[in-house]
Order: sequence, then C-alpha cells, then structure tokens
Amino acid sequence: MINVLLSAATAMVVALFGTPLFIRLLVRRGYGQFIRDDGPTSHHTKRGTPTMGGAIIIAATLSGYFVAHLVLWVVGLLGWFDIGGSRLTISALLVLFLMAGLGVVGFLDDYIKISKQRSLGLRSWEKLIGQTSVAVVFAVLALEFPTDGFRTPASTAVSFVRDTRIDFAAAGTVGGLILFVLWANVMIAGASNGVNLTDGLDGLATGASVMVFGSYVLIGIWQYNQSCQLSPGPNCYDVRDALDVAVVASAVAGAAFGFLWWNASPAKIFMGDTGSLALGGALAGLAIVTHTQLLMAILGGLFVLITLSVIIQVGSFKMTGQRVFRMAPLQHHFELLGWAEVTIVIRFWIIAGLCVSLGLGLFYAEWVAQL
Repeated sequence: MINVLLSAATAMVVALFGTPLFIRLLVRRGYGQFIRDDGPTSHHTKRGTPTMGGAIIIAATLSGYFVAHLVLWVVGLLGWFDIGGSRLTISALLVLFLMAGLGVVGFLDDYIKISKQRSLGLRSWEKLIGQTSVAVVFAVLALEFPTDGFRTPASTAVSFVRDTRIDFAAAGTVGGLILFVLWANVMIAGASNGVNLTDGLDGLATGASVMVFGSYVLIGIWQYNQSCQLSPGPNCYDVRDALDVAVVASAVAGAAFGFLWWNASPAKIFMGDTGSLALGGALAGLAIVTHTQLLMAILGGLFVLITLSVIIQVGSFKMTGQRVFRMAPLQHHFELLGWAEVTIVIRFWIIAGLCVSLGLGLFYAEWVAQL
C-alpha cells in the first residue's frame, strides 16, 4: 500500500509548507475574512484573517494523488521493482473532479465576499446552479465506463455498507438515471453544506475531516483486499477501483492534516467555502463510489449533528417563534454559554472520533456477519 502512504505524505507536505506561502500572498492582496456582526462578538478579532485556504487543500490533494502515481509509474518504468498502483482510475478521478468542481464554486463565493466586504457571496440560486451542475456531471459519469469485467464506479442502488435491495433501476433506464442523479445531488449538497456549517471555529471542520477521510482510507483498503476480483465469496465487495479510491482519501486526509497546523486556534488562515464545499463533495463522492452512502451519515456524524441543529433552530422559530439554541449552528450555542473555543473544538473532535469509530465498527461487523 505504498501508494496510499506516498499520497498522504505528499499531500501533507504540500499543505504544511504551501499554506504559509499562500497566507503571505493573501495578506499582500488584502484577502481577509469578513465577519458577520450577528455572530459571536469574540469572532470580531478574526476579521481580516486570510481565507480561501481550501485552495491549498485542493492543490495538496491533487499533488498527493498524482505524485504518488507518477512515482510508482517511474519506478515501474525503470524496472527497479513492481509494486503496482500506478494506473489512474475513473472512480478516483471522478471524486477529484467533484472535489475540485465544488471548490471552484466555493472559491467564487469567497472571492465575492472578500472583494465586496460583505457576508453574502454568490446569490443562493447562483450557488445552487454551480453545485448542481458539478454534481449532475459527476453522477451521470459515475454510471458510465464499465470495463474489464468491472461494474461502473457507482451503482443505482441505495447503499449502506454495500448495495441494498432498494434500486433506482427498477424505475427503468431513464427513470433510474434521473432518480440516481437526484439522490446523488441530495448527498453531495448535504455533505458539502454539513462541512460548511461545521467550519465555524478554528480547526473544527478540518480536524473532523481528517478523521472521516482517514476512515475511508481504511474502508478502501479493506474493500480492495476483500474484493470480488481478488477474494470471491458471499461477503466480497463488488466495488470498482477500491485501492485507488483509498489513495484519494489518504491524499485528502493528508492535505487537511497539513492545513490543520495553520488552521488550528488561533487560526492563521480559514479554509472558507472553497475548502468546506470541496471537502464535503469529496466525502459524498467517496461514499458513492465505495457504495457506503448511508454509512457516510454515521462516519460524518458530527456534520449531521451540526446540520440538524440548524434545521431544528429554523423549524422551531418558524413554527413557534421560539429558539431551541441560543444560536445555530450548535458550536456557537456553546460559545454563548461561555465555553472556550478550544474546549468546544476538542470536545466536538471527540464526538467526531466516536462517530467514525461507530461507523467503522458497523462496517466491519457487517462483513463478519456475512461469514
């Protein structure tokens, strides 16, 4: 699994040493964070902190993935030893496309906020069109490219740990495609907005993302070792390109880990919508191509919890005129209760770790139950 290690190490180094260079560039151009006046007053000290750091996470991820493949290709070309793993796969490339595409949408949103010094970037309909366009292209292509006896990168079936009996294909070819595209859009929008809402405190979303993407490294490696191509049997995984998907997950985890050095409290840079939308897109993409769609909600349980706090707050206020929390998302509720920012971040990281542990436990338990 040297390709997984190479990918993670390269991405981490690029993010770790590239972020301070990016910070200097942003400072010279005056691209600082705009802080809303209706947020916690303690956040006003963060006004002017460079943002759009997600661009570094994306660049580091792409560097990690492609450098790992390049190194293995060169090693194989020179004939030193054959360790495999140099072939690019469509599943991995689609996840990278989804990540980068949503990152571009987030970048435009961040740039407008910074250039016009306002909390509103892209209009809601503009942002929706951008996210939907990228998601639709990903979903349609994920059902293409069957080759060499492998299935397509994605499946029209709804999946938990593997595909369930709920299959959109039952609605026919066209109907199944439409339903799958809609389902994929729901997952992508949910994941990207979930990470976006979590990104409210220094290092919170970044640290949680490291854990979640780390879990997908383990899932990808396990699915590869227990694939129906290598180990046929009743409990094998009919997942295409599982090992290369693990390479992508390790690149994202490494990039986020390197970025966390500069994003931890007190943050020298924020990831902005550029990073949160990209990370959420990558998470949803990994869930779709590894056929663990519903498991994603458990692995990313912290993102789900914080998103639910916003839904509950808005729903309660509209129906009763009363607020359940002092402020939503949930992390700001605890800020107004007097908790220190670092305390909230660490405790929320613990929750994220517990969710990841539960998700991995369910993933392994399902495989054991099939024996």
